[in-house]
Amino acid sequence: MMAPRTLIVTPTYNERDNLPPFVEAVLGALPDADLLVVDDASPDGTGALAEGLLRSRPRLRVLHRPAKAGLGRAYRAAFRWALARGYERIVQMDADFSHNPADLPRLLAAAGEHDLVIGSRYRGGVRVLNWPLRRLILSYGAGLYVRLLTRLPVMDPTAGYKCFRREALAAVLRGPLAAEGYAFQIETTYHAWRQGFRLVELPIVFADRVAGDSKMSLAIAWEAIRLVLRLALRHR
Repeated sequence: MMAPRTLIVTPTYNERDNLPPFVEAVLGALPDADLLVVDDASPDGTGALAEGLLRSRPRLRVLHRPAKAGLGRAYRAAFRWALARGYERIVQMDADFSHNPADLPRLLAAAGEHDLVIGSRYRGGVRVLNWPLRRLILSYGAGLYVRLLTRLPVMDPTAGYKCFRREALAAVLRGPLAAEGYAFQIETTYHAWRQGFRLVELPIVFADRVAGDSKMSLAIAWEAIRLVLRLALRHR
């Protein structure tokens, strides 16, 4: 039996320093998978660098977007691209090495029995490296806020390291997705759960980025707060 066609998706914005080693690590971890870089017109030339890497890496793909328009929009464009080309397993992850490419085989193996596999920082304990205590409290508190208001049975609902089976992703994309920032992570997991798909959390170690800058902002945080309230009110 042939292995399911797999695509790893990573949105980029000013990730020039991380991109070459990231591409090598991902394609080395999953020799039969493809990697899609979704670049939002990075001013530092990340998109052009990705194009240059294409010549020597036939499993690399690049999707250029005209401007920075939010993580949610980048992922929606990439997911539709993946479904249109027949991929059966779609993995999303960050390009800054906070998500360890060595965990990819574990996520793909778990997708054999589950529709959405979540690389979890908080399942069975806290495994986050090099974050200040304030950021860790905010992140864990955000997960608690999501669980209390929506009853979503996931310890790390803001996780961005996930593997979807094709059927689950297609169903989620047909739903009312509105988030533009990191709230997209909550939204997709929540809708997969509400539609009855099988979810599982795999413990991972999350390490803070070494190169580049975080894209988190106050506006993105407020979007997540409002989104969770809307989800809770809609389904109660």
